Amino acid sequence: MTAGRLRRWNLLPLLGLLAVAACGGPEPVPPVADTRPVVRPDPGPSQEELRKARAERNRAANAAAAEALVKASATSTAQRDFYDRAERALRAQGRLRRDRVPMDAPIDAETLTRNFIAVALRDEYGQGGIQAGDGGAPAPLRRWQDPVRLQIEFGTTSDVATRRSYRIEVSQYAARLAEATGHRVSLTDSGGNFVVMVLSDDERRAIGPRLAQLVPGIPAHDIAAMQDLDADNFCTVFAYSRGAAPVYSNAVALIRAELPPLLQSSCIHEELAQGMGLANDSPEARPSIFNDDEEFALLTRHDELLLKILYDPRLRPGMSAAEAEPVVRQIATELMAQNI
Repeated sequence: MTAGRLRRWNLLPLLGLLAVAACGGPEPVPPVADTRPVVRPDPGPSQEELRKARAERNRAANAAAAEALVKASATSTAQRDFYDRAERALRAQGRLRRDRVPMDAPIDAETLTRNFIAVALRDEYGQGGIQAGDGGAPAPLRRWQDPVRLQIEFGTTSDVATRRSYRIEVSQYAARLAEATGHRVSLTDSGGNFVVMVLSDDERRAIGPRLAQLVPGIPAHDIAAMQDLDADNFCTVFAYSRGAAPVYSNAVALIRAELPPLLQSSCIHEELAQGMGLANDSPEARPSIFNDDEEFALLTRHDELLLKILYDPRLRPGMSAAEAEPVVRQIATELMAQNI
């Protein structure tokens, strides 16, 4: 069976016949004036009308966010205070640092190699979503093959200003991830394969049906993990591949809407970078966001180099730690020699 096609009539023979006919025959009839009214295309809404419509949408979104906050549960309200205090306490302890190249934490090729193996080739969670001990469970090298299309979804408690701020920050961070990895990473309004969900406590507990839509076949224990996220977990990410393939096809990150600004940025940096394939945290990784001690809030130069190693074409998805280590050491040596 042939595939369907659009059938287009060939007008050239017909036009040729008309041209020949016009060369002879009776005198042409004088043209009759066309008295039909001219139909002009609808110019559409004016810029002022568009501005007013956008302002009205923003007003409605802000009103909905304000109403949702009023209706928020006592738990969600208490969490905002809790995370504000947590951020202040961490900063008072000298944590949540924002320096990209800290002078008190020099790195070399051996540091990069050791930390890459610990972060990229081990898993924080084992089978069934159970947290693994002793530095994580051994895992093959995983990364994306298709372009990463980040899509942000908000609950009703996020107002227009919050949404705009998130989109700007995620878009800028996507460009940084793309530069570090050499892989295509961008922000999209729809059709994303890496969804970032910004939800309040109430919204998160009701997110099961939406997660099932976003990732068909998502394990029930992953949905439960996100719905029942412990209060001391600010955010989380789950990445998925098709079958047993070591190539990611989908990812979902969840960030609490109750977080203050610096913890919010810290979650964006860590979860999106982990969703690129640096799946584990290590207490030895420094200076790094892939360490649960919260010393660093934002992606460091060390972490950028880990991402660069991960997407180097000399490595391939599915490699074990034993297979990858000599290649990683060679890449790390080259990177440190370049002083990038």
